[in-house]
Amino acid sequence: MRLRLTRTAARQLDHVLADIARHNPSGADAVRRRIGACLELLLRHPYAGQTTDRRGIRRIVVSPYPYIMTYRVGADEVIVRTIRHTARRPGA
Repeated sequence: MRLRLTRTAARQLDHVLADIARHNPSGADAVRRRIGACLELLLRHPYAGQTTDRRGIRRIVVSPYPYIMTYRVGADEVIVRTIRHTARRPGA
């Protein structure tokens, strides 16, 4: 199993970490490590996240931080589609 971030997810991740780092560099590092841990979990257990109302799309909460990653499980890869703050509307 391999991991792939869509361009959107990679851009969102960069934005999230840069935004946090402006105010709290150590906080950005903590969020980065936690997101990394969630990604590692998905590689080992691709179905660990919750199902959604969109067919084939799952989500995992980056607890204790207010971020959600949506993803799809393929035959040999996990494709992360979005990484967003829970206070933001999907697609915003």
